Amino acid sequence: MNPIPDPIAATTPLGFGLPQVRRETSVTPQRRKARILVVDDDPGLLRLLTIRLRAENYEVEAFDSASGALGACARFRPDLVLTDLRMDNMDGIGLLKELHSRWPGLRVIILTAHGTIPDAVHATQSGAFGFLTKPVEKQELLEQVQKALKFSGFALTSEEWRAPIVTRSQLMEDKLSQANMVAGTDARVLLSGETGTGKRLLARAIHDASPRRNKAFVAVNCNASDELALQTELISALQTADGGTVLLEEVSQLSLRLQLALMRVLQDNEVRPAEGGAPVAVNIRIISSTHRDLQPLVAAGQFREDLFYRLNVIHIELPSLGQRREDIPLLVAHFLGRIAKETGERKIYAPEALEVLASAEWPGNVRQLSNTVRQNVALAAGPIVTAELVQQSLGGSGAKLPSFDEARDEFTRNYLSQILQVTGGNVSQAARLAKRNRTDFYKLLSRHQLQPEDFKKN
Repeated sequence: MNPIPDPIAATTPLGFGLPQVRRETSVTPQRRKARILVVDDDPGLLRLLTIRLRAENYEVEAFDSASGALGACARFRPDLVLTDLRMDNMDGIGLLKELHSRWPGLRVIILTAHGTIPDAVHATQSGAFGFLTKPVEKQELLEQVQKALKFSGFALTSEEWRAPIVTRSQLMEDKLSQANMVAGTDARVLLSGETGTGKRLLARAIHDASPRRNKAFVAVNCNASDELALQTELISALQTADGGTVLLEEVSQLSLRLQLALMRVLQDNEVRPAEGGAPVAVNIRIISSTHRDLQPLVAAGQFREDLFYRLNVIHIELPSLGQRREDIPLLVAHFLGRIAKETGERKIYAPEALEVLASAEWPGNVRQLSNTVRQNVALAAGPIVTAELVQQSLGGSGAKLPSFDEARDEFTRNYLSQILQVTGGNVSQAARLAKRNRTDFYKLLSRHQLQPEDFKKN
């Protein structure tokens, strides 16, 4: 048993004098039809299965080949796949493996006319939820389907889980489809992407689509300078979210000591209370997020390799706003509606102003767009936001406005460069002047790609 280290837990009262962890409640979902994809090269059986399933109020799409089914999955987003075992080109096992490589939580039932034990063993060993022998008996079919949907978590899922995410982008739809597939499992998820792309929203959406939706969703920001406060917050989050989900935001910022402590919690499923006492068993799902590539950090020894593989079971990379520009008008309308609801003040963008927004660079992504719309509404003299006002808010003729994180990073890099210049590249002296320990100072230099040798005086 390896709980979070006692010295910190024993000396820090739970939540005393610290920001409280963010516990969010879930909305009550509305039901939708379960989506089932049926694949079989026998036209008669394909038609019969489709009729039977639609009669039970399932939404069904049918294909006579594995390639056709794969092409439809991202669009149709099925909750369950029924596939024949014996098919030309790609058989049912091949389709199963391909589906699980893309959507690990997707349940698959294999259909076979060869109801032998080896077929059943092969199918289940390959990850099939179950198998049915032909001719398929109606009641057995429906029972298997209901059981598979129950295990996938569909019974309580609905489109409400993704309601806060505004998009018409196919690229973003693919990410949402992947998230929906994995939501029915307890697999740990690593969300990556630039700052402001909506990683927290997607983490919350995965929680709301999961069987854990009625338990707590707690977010912990790992980008904290006070390790003692962060450890206490982490302990509190793990206890608060028992049965639910914990989001570790910017997990790359965890110190090596806290990485080890987290690794032990994941191994033992136990956490030691901050006020002391015996370890407490916890049942939590971990979702992590980062705007940095963790693999170079692993290679540099700054992030534990074993922890990386435990957190990175499923990886979803969110696209930047520049990769989903078709969403900009939709997002602007969404933000205007939210502002109108908050303030009672309704404004619209002139067509030319919307064009400026759609063509501008967005290093701060959706978050920066939201802030820009709020600024435009606040500064607009009349009911219409003009192109000139938008250009001014972007720093000129469509020039990009740096995000807060970008501005902070630029300041930090300039500060580090100046202090290294003053000390002639002496890291020990520079760390003392910055009032940081050498380890933290080296991490800052690495993060901002600064080499002390470049500042040494000849």
